[in-house]
Amino acid sequence: MNLEKAYQALSDILQEDQLLKNESMKNHTSFRIGGLVDLMILPREVGHIQDSIDILVDNQVPFMIMGNGSNLLVRDNGIRGAVVKIADTFSNAEVEGEIIKAQAGILLSTLSRLALKSSLAGMEFASGIPGTLGGAVAMNAGAYGGEMKDVIKYVSILDEDGKIQTLNNEQMGLEYRTSIIQNTKKIVLEVVMELAKGDYETSYAMIKDLSKRRQEKQPLTYPSAGSAFKRPVGYYAGKLIQDCGLKGMRVGDAQISEKHSGFIINLGNATANDVIQLIDQVKSRVLEAQGIELEAEVRIVGEM
Repeated sequence: MNLEKAYQALSDILQEDQLLKNESMKNHTSFRIGGLVDLMILPREVGHIQDSIDILVDNQVPFMIMGNGSNLLVRDNGIRGAVVKIADTFSNAEVEGEIIKAQAGILLSTLSRLALKSSLAGMEFASGIPGTLGGAVAMNAGAYGGEMKDVIKYVSILDEDGKIQTLNNEQMGLEYRTSIIQNTKKIVLEVVMELAKGDYETSYAMIKDLSKRRQEKQPLTYPSAGSAFKRPVGYYAGKLIQDCGLKGMRVGDAQISEKHSGFIINLGNATANDVIQLIDQVKSRVLEAQGIELEAEVRIVGEM
């Protein structure tokens, strides 16, 4: 890995504020947890993403792609190599009729407000999901009966060979919390969504209702990565955890939320190791008591 050579080459194509050395991942995850990454890249254009990856590959610098960090737990020893963060610096969107075309870094909440402002229906479910569009497509994010699969028309991706492809809804393999993007090096660049003509007041009332329900049920005042576990078929992870008497269980400053047992929260100074230990203990207890194996929904990355 020739990190310094890669840094110099990247400096030729990116502005100073797009290239951060020894950046704390606590500043880039909703958990507010994580060690340092050697190099963080903040692209503003598709070309920045393509060129940055070419440079990293040429210099044998390992890299990962992230969005807003809302489903990410970075280990305490941080990340060796580079992180390409596709978020607010790559977040343009435009509306034409019932079509919204947006870059992958736009927040779902921002996208939902744009649809509302344009009196388009179909994105209300996404109003409280904290992630980016790219991450939402990769995991087919959903809530309250809606999911990205319902609105995606086309997705522009950068494939493993550095080529841009356009895939339709069916080609994306969108299933419960997964897509063809998962566990590959494909990168979501832009998304075309087809919504329906709606009524502003109806959509606004729906968004307001969903926001109220989230505030009542979810521990939004503490850092977390949302639902800590995927929903097992036929069950709810939170109920399984609660039925095992694990609500409020702690490892260090990581805690099973008292408000919603499906969430692990950071009480203030939780480490990644605290969270990982708590996840493992919950999985073990639920398997022993219920015979059901929970699968973590949070993505865990970084040096062991």
